[in-house]
Amino acid sequence: MSATTSNNQQAKQQAYHKLAQKHQPKPKVLANCAKAFVVGGVICTLGQALMQMYIHWFGFKPDKAGDPTVATLILLSCLLTGLGVYDRIGQWAGAGTAVPVTGFANSIASAALEHRAEGYVLGVGGNMFKLAGSVIVFGTVTAFFVGIVHTILGLITT
Repeated sequence: MSATTSNNQQAKQQAYHKLAQKHQPKPKVLANCAKAFVVGGVICTLGQALMQMYIHWFGFKPDKAGDPTVATLILLSCLLTGLGVYDRIGQWAGAGTAVPVTGFANSIASAALEHRAEGYVLGVGGNMFKLAGSVIVFGTVTAFFVGIVHTILGLITT
């Protein structure tokens, strides 16, 4: 291919790129941020209400009420994912549903539902942790190193 043909193609590609950018819809950043903030806030408010419920109705101490609260939020997220509701909320709200623990539960439940036709062991079990596995490993390794640093700093200060 000659240099003039190559330059012609590059000029055409640049012109096409400019035309495509001109007709591409502009992202609504402010509206998307507001939706994410509101939905994330609603999820966190629900979590706080559940925590207060466990403290007042079931007698949990405030420092122990977080465990059943997180479990309930995960259960609700998986249930709503199975019914197809969580994904519709996620499409509308964006990152507001992905940041809390419910987004993590949604990603695991979605992967499990997507591969259930392949069987429970190889389909659900094998594919459910493709995304979650890396997050769990990273969290475990990070906690290990933070624990070592904490121990070393504790030995130094005493």
